[in-house]
Amino acid sequence: MILFPAIDLKGGQCVRLLRGEMSAATVFSDDPAGQAKRFEAAGFQWLHVVDLDGAFAGQPVNEAAVDGILAAISLPVQLGGGIRSLDRVARWLDRGIRRVILGTVALTDPALVKEACRLHPGGVVVGIDARDGRVAVEGWAKTSEVTALDLALRFEDAGVAAIVYTDIDRDGALGGVNVEATAALAARLKTPVIASGGVASLADLEALKRHASSGIEGVISGRALYDGRIDPAAALALLKDAA
Repeated sequence: MILFPAIDLKGGQCVRLLRGEMSAATVFSDDPAGQAKRFEAAGFQWLHVVDLDGAFAGQPVNEAAVDGILAAISLPVQLGGGIRSLDRVARWLDRGIRRVILGTVALTDPALVKEACRLHPGGVVVGIDARDGRVAVEGWAKTSEVTALDLALRFEDAGVAAIVYTDIDRDGALGGVNVEATAALAARLKTPVIASGGVASLADLEALKRHASSGIEGVISGRALYDGRIDPAAALALLKDAA
């Protein structure tokens, strides 16, 4: 099982939000490239980056910070936030991003997502962010009536590399990951699922690991890695043998 350390970008800085609220941002570093290098040195195999400003603006905002990260490390990077056109998908992949994460357009323009998958095999991840089980979009500012499962099922045969499933009510709150909802979603899909939101301890990782066989491919952690609640070496050792 892959542990993805998260770098969320707001105003060129590494931050973590509380339950998706931009007004509740905690700054952990003003050097995203340096933070990425520290994650690489700690032994992580992937990096998860989100342009928070871009998610609200509908277009990339923190491009300079992302370019700095790409220049600083050799780890594969998956990037989300404000990527809502085929041109933008292609541009990021050409610049060195390994996988783009499409969230809002997965709900508003599923045909675009499917075409992106066709054009860039293995390069597209669908981000499904849910509040009370319903999909939220545009930086989590709007909640739809579509369920997370219904949206995920629309892309089962599209060639999506993975689904990042985030429980917004737990994100950044350190209240524990929603293992039950994540495992239930993964069990209904052929597409691998990456858990996100609320990871607070090694116990959360252990709980997710027990469901690896249901299709949980990885887990994203941000705040708990920044504040030391999760030790990278111990976490990586714990998840190493999860399949």
